[in-house]
Amino acid sequence: MLTLRHLAIDTVRENVAFLNRRCTRYHVEDFLGLGRVEVRNDGRSLLAVLNVVDDPAIVAPDEIGLSDPAFGQLGLAAGSAVHLVPPTPPESFELVRAKVGGAALTDAQLSAIIRDITDQRYSKIEIAAFLIACASFMTTAEVLGLTRAMIAAGTRLHWQDLGTIADKHCIGGIPGNRTSMIVVPIVAAHGLPIPKTSSRAITSPAGTADTMEVLANVDVPMERMQALVREAKGCLVWGGHVRLSPADDILISVERPLAIDTREQLVASILSKKVAAGSSHLLIDIPVGPSAKIRTAGEAVRLRKLFEHVGDRLGLTLEVAITDGSQPVGRGIGPVLEARDVMAVLRNEPAGPADLRERALLLAGRILEFDPAVRGGSGNRRARELLRSGAALAAMERIIALQGPPPAVATLGSLVAEVASPADGIVSSLDCYRLARIARLAGAPTDKGAGIDLLRKVGEPVRRGEPLYRIHASTNADFTFAQAFAVENSGVMVG
Repeated sequence: MLTLRHLAIDTVRENVAFLNRRCTRYHVEDFLGLGRVEVRNDGRSLLAVLNVVDDPAIVAPDEIGLSDPAFGQLGLAAGSAVHLVPPTPPESFELVRAKVGGAALTDAQLSAIIRDITDQRYSKIEIAAFLIACASFMTTAEVLGLTRAMIAAGTRLHWQDLGTIADKHCIGGIPGNRTSMIVVPIVAAHGLPIPKTSSRAITSPAGTADTMEVLANVDVPMERMQALVREAKGCLVWGGHVRLSPADDILISVERPLAIDTREQLVASILSKKVAAGSSHLLIDIPVGPSAKIRTAGEAVRLRKLFEHVGDRLGLTLEVAITDGSQPVGRGIGPVLEARDVMAVLRNEPAGPADLRERALLLAGRILEFDPAVRGGSGNRRARELLRSGAALAAMERIIALQGPPPAVATLGSLVAEVASPADGIVSSLDCYRLARIARLAGAPTDKGAGIDLLRKVGEPVRRGEPLYRIHASTNADFTFAQAFAVENSGVMVG
């Protein structure tokens, strides 16, 4: 037996075990060829990637160390006695091999794969094989089966007597598109429950959870989140606590480095989380633009039809809005700057970004029409009334108060550089991908005060030497990287 040691190392959704090269209980060489080890005791077991260490200060020869995710999943106290066995490959991986060979998988076969992925029985290489095989081809029936399997593998929320449970989701790719933080208080002010669980940014400068964390605590346990919705009709929280479609989080961690983002996997990812969250009525926002995820109207229509097909069979009332994704929404890119824009809209400030306001009203109006008491075609008018009257602001302030204060006060980055126009003219295009990359290099979203403050949007005039946008950062290294990237290509075309 070895003594269990907790190592405070965040290995980001991957279980990692650390064994001393001079281990007194096992021959380390017996496990090295496998690359993984199975840790067992008290009827519990855990598969983990094996790392070998030479420093006994990290792991002693009679210990095994587990990273944060692995230690939490095993669920034993530090100091517990555990033993090791060589891991056996998951039986379901034979199904992945069949998929690689061109087979279409049944619902039961997809469920077996997703269960093993959720239980961390797949290595990242094995997950990559599954994702690449699915990216090569997936039938519509497989998309539905994958979605159902992902729902079944995690927690599923039930809202009992609340009736219609509304939600919205944007497929992403457009910086500054923080409409959820305006839509949720509008819909909550109307009285329609809208529990919004959001992710943190993975490749973008800010997710809804990152931006909301500028204003309030988003790290809310499931029971507290359910109480919030009953009290305030809405919430804006991080979804990490509630284990909604946990397989999706694991798949995404492998998809991103491989740049795999097929429409089939996108639909399964989004709808599995929304159904697991207990949503009954869902609005999907698909922005279309030359630097967005979806580039053409034809692509958007095909994606819309797949959402509708799978949503119908899952029992969702689902609508899709195809919106303008030709440029960033609002003026801010990065958590503090995006939170500023959101609150300016909710406060009805004249200088608040009109494009963010109008898009949020469009989406909120569509959601309000899920309410049988709202006449068809009048949702947008009702949304405007709730915003203009201050009811939406009051709902947001109530949500913020109930969720509690943020863990830290976030302020705008003090290092500032202006990117100037190279010529007189009109701004003809903004590259969403490039601007998002510059904002991330500046430190967003980890540094909530980092990002880009857009001073010119498409169609606006500018003179040579006038600023197109400001870069904000808090550290010299991030500031230097972002500036250099902007000098190489600012992401703004002036014609």
